[in-house]
Amino acid sequence: MPLERAIASLRSGRAVRVGTLTMLSVETASDAMLEAADPNCTAAVLVSGHRAAALGLGNQREAAGSAPVRIARRDWLDRDLVRAIADAGRDLDRFVPGPLMVEAVGDEAAAEAGLRLARLAGLLPALWLVESAAVSAMEVMPDDILRPAQAVISARARLPIEGVGDAQVVAFREPSTGSEHVALLIGAPGGEPPLIRLHSECLTGDVFGSLKCDCGPQLKEALRLIAVSGGGILLYLRQEGRGIGLTNKIRAYGLQDRGLDTVDANRRLGFADDERDYGTAAAMLRALGSEEVRLLTNNPGKVAGLRAEGIVVVERVSHHMPVNPHNADYVATKRAKSGHLD
Repeated sequence: MPLERAIASLRSGRAVRVGTLTMLSVETASDAMLEAADPNCTAAVLVSGHRAAALGLGNQREAAGSAPVRIARRDWLDRDLVRAIADAGRDLDRFVPGPLMVEAVGDEAAAEAGLRLARLAGLLPALWLVESAAVSAMEVMPDDILRPAQAVISARARLPIEGVGDAQVVAFREPSTGSEHVALLIGAPGGEPPLIRLHSECLTGDVFGSLKCDCGPQLKEALRLIAVSGGGILLYLRQEGRGIGLTNKIRAYGLQDRGLDTVDANRRLGFADDERDYGTAAAMLRALGSEEVRLLTNNPGKVAGLRAEGIVVVERVSHHMPVNPHNADYVATKRAKSGHLD
């Protein structure tokens, strides 16, 4: 699929042409590739509106709002400095010898799609914009990147789970990106709307037992609650770090070590508070025949997200876990800034 190949190209430092714009990732493009694609060091830099705001560019007309922002190149703005500007972890370390100036983006649809492509690839939202004739590029249309998510069943099997008993695991694949997700079917709801948990993958919490978040305990308790309710479904979604990817989540952790909360860390990296969408989850539920659900969550964004995709949420069921000294601020931030409910 074009989108899957475009993601692989961007990750490996190769050029991708989105609409009228030819792009390279600031994070992964090597000096050798840039020598071929931008020998005169004139390529502009595309960043997200959130990253532009973190760089103090919001007072320039072309950088107003949350739309993509194009930073003009200057003689002093060399490749290493652009890489430093793209990386929020270096915000306290770098020195910029002159003011950053922005210019008209041009093809805004392509720019928006390109930044989404970077996020799908798990990369920082910063792209070189090079001349299309300078380098061969994998081509993908903006509509291919921005189209609604799909999910198809790839495999299923019995899966006994500790503390739950017999369950069925169903593997899904997104045809456009190749991403894989899993549904756990537990018990039998008996004709009533099943109890559903949308659980975004969290390697640090689910696997390593991190105390920085409440994801691991939430996952285990959700499985228990679904089992005692008589049955339901847990969707395990590959949306690490609220959709920004594992590496960017670790970058956000580094910013939190410097005093930022989880929301401000995401924004400084150049992402929205929460980059998840629920089209894939809705497609998975439809494939499983569950278009009316009881949703186990404290996050009103999940309720709104499923409803926007046409899933009927007949009830929201609270899902609170005890806090610890390491995640108390994290949980408080979710309530104060993300609107999480009791």
